[in-house]
Amino acid sequence: MERRFPDEEYLTSGHLACSGCGATIAMRYALKALGENVIVVLPACCWTIIPGAFPHTAMKVPLYHVAFETAASSATGVKAGLEMKGDSTTTVLAWAGDGGTFDIGLQALSGAAERNDDFIYVCYDNEAYMNTGIQRSSATPFLTWTTTTPAHQPKIEAKKNIMEIMAAHRIPYAASASVAYPEDFYEKMKKAKEIKGLRFIHILATCPTGWRLPSQLSIKAARLAVLTRIFPLYEIERGDLYTINLSPGPRPVKEYLKLQGRYSHLTDQEIETIQEDVEKNWARLMRKAQA
Repeated sequence: MERRFPDEEYLTSGHLACSGCGATIAMRYALKALGENVIVVLPACCWTIIPGAFPHTAMKVPLYHVAFETAASSATGVKAGLEMKGDSTTTVLAWAGDGGTFDIGLQALSGAAERNDDFIYVCYDNEAYMNTGIQRSSATPFLTWTTTTPAHQPKIEAKKNIMEIMAAHRIPYAASASVAYPEDFYEKMKKAKEIKGLRFIHILATCPTGWRLPSQLSIKAARLAVLTRIFPLYEIERGDLYTINLSPGPRPVKEYLKLQGRYSHLTDQEIETIQEDVEKNWARLMRKAQA
C-alpha cells in the first residue's frame, strides 16, 4: 500500500539550495516525520545558508545557528534548557554536514554520545566540504576528486566509518538513510523520535554541484549508491543489534561511479578495486547482522 506522508510542509519554497540538493530533500522528509514541535540546531554548513538570511527563513520551525564544531554540545544545552523549563516534549534536532560531523564536530558528538544526551543528531553526508568549495573531508570516498584532491592526486584514504564509531558508543539507535528511499527515511526518523537518548541518523545526501552530476540525476545517484551496496541501509540498536533494511541485487559499482564527474578519472582497475572494497564491506555488515 502506498504510504501517504503528512500534508503539512515545514520547509517552504524560496530557500537558497542548489538545484537537486539532497540535503534539502532530507530536511523536508525529516521535518515531516518530526512535526512542528522541534528546534533545529545548525552548525556552519550548507544548511546555514539554505534557509535564507535573517530575518527571512524558509523554515517553519525554530533554528539555532551555532559554531562549526558545536552542533552536539549546543543541542545538549538546548535540551537541558528545555528540561529546566519543564518541557519534555520538544524534539531537539542537531543537523550537520559531514565536515561538521566526521571531522570538526566529532569530539562534541562523541561526548554527547558517551553521556547519552537526549536529542537526535542527523549527519547529511554529501562527502565533502561543499559550502566552502568542495574540499575533501574524512567522509570523502577513496579515489574521489575534490578541489583539494585533484584527478592527478585523488584521495587515497578510505571513507571514515561513522556508523561504527557511533555504534562503539553503545547509543540506543543509529541508522543510515537515503533521500532516494523516503519511506525508509521517514520511518527511521519516526522511530528515532520515540527513543530517549542520543539517536544518530546518517543520510547520504547527493550534491550535484560537488559530485559533478546533472541535478535531474540526484535521486538516481542516491538510489544507485544503495543498489550497488556502496551505501547500505541498516540500523544499529544499543551498539550491537544490526538490521539490514534492504538487500539489493547487487548492481555493479561502475553504474554509480560513471554517473558522476568526480569519478571520471578512474581507470578500470581502480573501479575494480572499489568493487572489491564494497563487497568486503557488505560481507562484514552481513556477518554483524547475522551474529
